[in-house]
Amino acid sequence: MEREAMEFDVVIVGGGPAGLSAAIRLKQLEAEKGRDVSVCVLEKGSEIGAHILSGAVVDPIGLNELITDWKERGAPLDTEVSEDRFYFLSKGGGLRIPNFIMPPLMNNHGAYLVSLGNVCRWLAEQAEALGVEIYPGFAGSEVLYSDDGAVRGVATGDMGIGKDGEKTDMFEPGIELLGKYTFIAEGVRGSLAKEIITKFELDKDSDVPKFGIGLKELWEVKPENHTPGQVTHTMGWPLSSDTGGGSFMYHLGDNQVAIGFVVHLNYKNPHLSPFDEFQRFKHHPKIKPILEGGRRISYGARAITEGGLQSVPKLTFPGGALIGCSAGFVNLPRIKGSHNAMKSGMLAAEAVYDALEAARSGDELTAYGEAYTSSWIYKDLKRVRNVKPLWSKLGTLGGLILGGADMWMNNLGIGLPFTLKHGKRDADTLLPAAQKKPIAYPKPDGQISFDKLSSVFISSTNHEENQPAHLKLSDEALPITKNLPEWDEPAQRYCPAGVYEVVNDDAGSGKRFQINAQNCVHCKTCDIKDPSHNITWTVPQGGGGPNYPNM
Repeated sequence: MEREAMEFDVVIVGGGPAGLSAAIRLKQLEAEKGRDVSVCVLEKGSEIGAHILSGAVVDPIGLNELITDWKERGAPLDTEVSEDRFYFLSKGGGLRIPNFIMPPLMNNHGAYLVSLGNVCRWLAEQAEALGVEIYPGFAGSEVLYSDDGAVRGVATGDMGIGKDGEKTDMFEPGIELLGKYTFIAEGVRGSLAKEIITKFELDKDSDVPKFGIGLKELWEVKPENHTPGQVTHTMGWPLSSDTGGGSFMYHLGDNQVAIGFVVHLNYKNPHLSPFDEFQRFKHHPKIKPILEGGRRISYGARAITEGGLQSVPKLTFPGGALIGCSAGFVNLPRIKGSHNAMKSGMLAAEAVYDALEAARSGDELTAYGEAYTSSWIYKDLKRVRNVKPLWSKLGTLGGLILGGADMWMNNLGIGLPFTLKHGKRDADTLLPAAQKKPIAYPKPDGQISFDKLSSVFISSTNHEENQPAHLKLSDEALPITKNLPEWDEPAQRYCPAGVYEVVNDDAGSGKRFQINAQNCVHCKTCDIKDPSHNITWTVPQGGGGPNYPNM
């Protein structure tokens, strides 16, 4: 069966803030200038927003530029930040850091507490009203190239392939989405972006990419424990001084609280479990009283780009561009990236519209790269570029002090005249298990803290069972022959969804590595942190994964 092909001016892979902003901006330019532009957005989630997970405190600067009357149109930005709190925690208490000490860019005044998934659903409505074609439930699984090597679109994965790799009675071939230009907006560590970055050596002049894992729960708390608009960030306990990370707690509307925990993936201790650090964090005396008597509604996890300015690869390649977190525009100290993602989509859209007007196709959109370096995205990332390296080199306390000083200096226009390097890739930072002490995590109580499987259940994660595992091992023996003796197979712990287990072999011949791919919440941590570089995350058959209702 041959694949059906559909042709567009612009194919956008990913229905997040970047991809949808690009689509909307293209249609706005069409209305302003008169040239018709056909645009499609491919989304691997079952619906727009199903795979979107973020804190989220949104700086509206990008939305203000994209849709100036978003308030009148009913955008779901309802809760404005009313108060910022910063704490450095010890095990039994914490020191509140006075707001006046914090660099001005850490002030969330004018920002909004939102469900980013719901914001994306609203953006999709705006895009469709302008004529954008959106296809949810179809994952871009293959990059298509022209004879001269340029990207000419993507193909969705075949459906109806069984676990054995053979076609079933339900087989349907994938569809080719062909574009004069293709935008890759998959989010963090997307499989197509990885391929394109490698093929075109887009990262040859940039620093190594850096990542964190963010875990989040949505709670409904008792009214007396709820303060609408309150934002709390913490550092310190339960993480050790040489492990970067921290927490957030955002009081949304309707007595809802978003609580999350971020662990930088350059941690050294292979015994560390980000999920369990998050669960014990919630028992801290400054956190637990807010959650007591409440109800956990949802759970999710995903990787976060943390490399910043020096890790941003070249943004363009023949036939397309990287936008949003596929390129890595997160401002780590602010824990914000959606505003930059939206702006990058807008800049790329403007560059491609000019190219289409000039009857070009398949070439390199150099105007997009130039626009980025003169944009407020670049300025936003430049002033915090040394915070992550300082944190990694000096530990939490030293990084907090010197990183804060550097941000203050940048605010005054006298920042460091050089850019620090990140060092190793996150997969290469683990020390041998024998050199680090195992961590005894407390058992979950089922009220404040929970286990992985019950957490995955409320993420509404689902995959078609009869399909090949979308988590690929380059060498199936390595987890047992190398990772287990050297690092106590850390996949058992860094995965926040119980996907990876070391179990006794059924034949009684020893241990075997088990992959429970149905549990995968698409955080992609395994693709980043595996010390043997042995795991590759790929897209599953259409629509599989979490189904976040309002994360």
